[in-house]
Amino acid sequence: MTESAPSDRSARLGTMLRRWLLPRSVAAALGAVLLAFAVGAVLIALVGVNPFAAYAILFEASLGSVNGLAETAIRTVPLALCGLGIALAFRAGVFNVGAEGQLYVGGLAAGVTGLALAGTPQPLLLLAMAVAAMLGGALWSGLAGWLKLRFRADELITTIMLNYIAIFAASYLLHGLLKDPASPLAQTARLSLDARLPVILPMSRLHLGIVVVVLLAGLTQLFLWRSIDGFRFRAVGQNARTAANAGIDVPRIVALAFVVCGAFAGLAGFMEVAGVQRRMIENLSPGYGYTAIIVALLGNTNPLGVLLAAVLFAALQIGSSTMESAVGVPGALTTIIQALVVLFLIAQNALPLLIARLRRPAAPKGARS
Repeated sequence: MTESAPSDRSARLGTMLRRWLLPRSVAAALGAVLLAFAVGAVLIALVGVNPFAAYAILFEASLGSVNGLAETAIRTVPLALCGLGIALAFRAGVFNVGAEGQLYVGGLAAGVTGLALAGTPQPLLLLAMAVAAMLGGALWSGLAGWLKLRFRADELITTIMLNYIAIFAASYLLHGLLKDPASPLAQTARLSLDARLPVILPMSRLHLGIVVVVLLAGLTQLFLWRSIDGFRFRAVGQNARTAANAGIDVPRIVALAFVVCGAFAGLAGFMEVAGVQRRMIENLSPGYGYTAIIVALLGNTNPLGVLLAAVLFAALQIGSSTMESAVGVPGALTTIIQALVVLFLIAQNALPLLIARLRRPAAPKGARS
């Protein structure tokens, strides 16, 4: 009895240390990424390329130089912002997958505001553009929230449909009413210098947005785990009926989740318009809103985890073109790796159930009715 007590305490201490140093969610995310890269390595080898050399080129292009780091940080901004909004919505049990359309609405609102208020002092002009973008994204997302609360419409369907409406509506306006008459392309006139986000790294395109994203990730972490409404988000996401019985206004939290998600995605549109493109263009996003769903899942809907996942996916996207030109590995491989990450994240929950089912002894034939 006395001999087993120290060993039990040591075992408990070891378990606590493992959970503190490497929580289960973090271990699962790392495992999914490593498995995805392992399968990707097999695919690279099948095309006759050394996978270690290919991965070395991929990460050297995105993280091995000042310019590569700057471009990775630029790509991190929209992925992290959309991912943070989606993560908050998922925490509240709202499956809002409309960040792509909300980003376009936010970018359109920011571009129009920047042109309409040209000549306003830069701090006020950028603030007005950011607020307009967030309002645009929040209203667009709020429309799906209203449909859910009023008619019980499935947000998976409505937000996906609203994505297409937003993207094609933006294209229609950029080909017509908002088109720059001096350009043959579907885009607005170029924004003035006062309507552009300041560059924080000389000789690069890295803008102030990356600082805003890091601050927002920290604030979102505090909101989710250190505020009353953050607790309500998590409670509603865990069990809406129990939360309602405890006195939480579930419709208010659901509506707030839609609005906050849209505001974050709209802000991402502002960052792209004011920080990268310097105008609203037709193909503003290469799919940031969709990739951000994977980012939110990989980050386990934890704001700081989402930020790290956004950096990883930004590095993959930036390095993929260099990998393709240097060693001939198709750039689509990064899309495959992203998809594999999702599959392995899903599989981590299904695998224990499958193993338990396989280990369960079969019932005797005579016991079957």
